[in-house]
Amino acid sequence: MKKLYLIGMGPGSPEYLTVQAIEAMKKVDVFFMLEKEGRGKAELLQLRREILHRYLGDEGYRLVVATSPPRTLEASGYKEGVQAWHDRKRELFASLIGEQLRDGETGAFLLWGDPSLYDQTVTLVGDLVARAPEALELEIIPGITSVQVLTAKHQIPLNRVGESITITTGRYAETCDPSEIDNAVVMLDYNASFQRFREQGMDIYWGGYLGCPDETLMSGPLDEVLEDLLRIKAQIRKNKGWLMDIYLLRRRDEAHGEPSEDWSSPGRGQPLPREEP
Repeated sequence: MKKLYLIGMGPGSPEYLTVQAIEAMKKVDVFFMLEKEGRGKAELLQLRREILHRYLGDEGYRLVVATSPPRTLEASGYKEGVQAWHDRKRELFASLIGEQLRDGETGAFLLWGDPSLYDQTVTLVGDLVARAPEALELEIIPGITSVQVLTAKHQIPLNRVGESITITTGRYAETCDPSEIDNAVVMLDYNASFQRFREQGMDIYWGGYLGCPDETLMSGPLDEVLEDLLRIKAQIRKNKGWLMDIYLLRRRDEAHGEPSEDWSSPGRGQPLPREEP
């Protein structure tokens, strides 16, 4: 029997690991890390190595790095392309577990944020467990999400009184009717789809590289901060070669019984880069 942990490691800072995650890591023989193509891949791997070094040192476990299958566009459509990509990743997971993890050993993937939020590793590994439940045991360790960190950094609640919250993707924000969005966290938005929400009475709370040394925040009325935000996103992506960001779009509505945001207070409506440690 082999065992596999899927460990939510938070948005990137070692300080965001839970005690449960650290205790699980101490039981691991092999850590699997997937390396993406393009600029920035070394930094993404280094963040995880720093987490291992901080809590485990550099001995007592093996580190296996594999190239993550690239996602390609399929002529048959978006869903078909995602399915083909997932099939390739499932095959990779099966190969790693079969060839790099010995019987009786424990392996782990360190996953950004929480394994349940826009990460299909749970589903893909779950398929492997379902096919051979006698050979592989799976345990999932939840992590702090970038959604939680975003609201904490901006010092706001996720929802106002009696209000629902939507968590969605840039792909949806790029195509939906803007009137459908009142209070939504948007993830995986490469194309800066918040541009579609001009003149909608929206406030935006944006964060890039949350939990990392170069964390950057911006907030304010969308119509007022839009151009600055686009410039900042373009610049930091150019500098680093990658960008992980997230934002909350919130329609101003006094019906919720709360005062409007005071954007004139110090630091509000301005980019707030985190100081280097």
